[in-house]
Amino acid sequence: MFERYTEKANPATLPEVQHQSPELLAAADPSLGEDRALALLKRADLRAEVLARLSKNAGAMKSRKVKLALVQHPNTPRHVSISMLRHLFTFELMQVALTPALAADIKRTAEDALMNRLETISSGERLSLAHRASGRIAAELLCDTEPRVIHGALDNSQLTEAEVIRALMRADAPVLLVESVCAHAKWSLRRDIRIALLRNENTPLVRMIEFGRSLPIRLLREILRSSRLPARTREYLLKEIDQRDADS
Repeated sequence: MFERYTEKANPATLPEVQHQSPELLAAADPSLGEDRALALLKRADLRAEVLARLSKNAGAMKSRKVKLALVQHPNTPRHVSISMLRHLFTFELMQVALTPALAADIKRTAEDALMNRLETISSGERLSLAHRASGRIAAELLCDTEPRVIHGALDNSQLTEAEVIRALMRADAPVLLVESVCAHAKWSLRRDIRIALLRNENTPLVRMIEFGRSLPIRLLREILRSSRLPARTREYLLKEIDQRDADS
């Protein structure tokens, strides 16, 4: 497909052209359209030199699909990918962050760019990100102001237990998050998450009693000593422990 660039080379520049691959010449072609640029970017063996040349092709870079495919190519030079990220839309950044073959620092930079936009995008966009984005973005959305966004983030398959615990341990963890985790069919059953909830002053008392009864008495005493619970709540739970201890 791209061999025609060497075949049609100007005789005056033929020695120079012969030292350049058809792919490199195609990447520099001002008439390169979206379809041919995307076809070129499907080549997993493209050299970094070709990808860098393509990033400077003003005509090809008018296409959003080409920009995204260029950033997602595993051989694109880091400086090219990083500079291109600022031109991507919200859900294009999400796609970059979810691309398996990309270097971790590129994906993290895409996530950082996404997190910087969370306060300015619509509720519907945040909800979609909560369901579909990476675990790191879902974790950030656990502290959203809307219950449906928090619920969506908790249901995100990439969200990890450690991220849920970190969100619960934050000093500014919203009541909505605590209540949502307490009622969640998956997360409320996890032992370490129950421990985090027992340390959070916004956990409803009835849930504290339920979670406390599922833990060994010695561990529960240690948790209560280091918790942020109001004194009356702590005293009530300690009495509950004493009763359990007496019954056993």
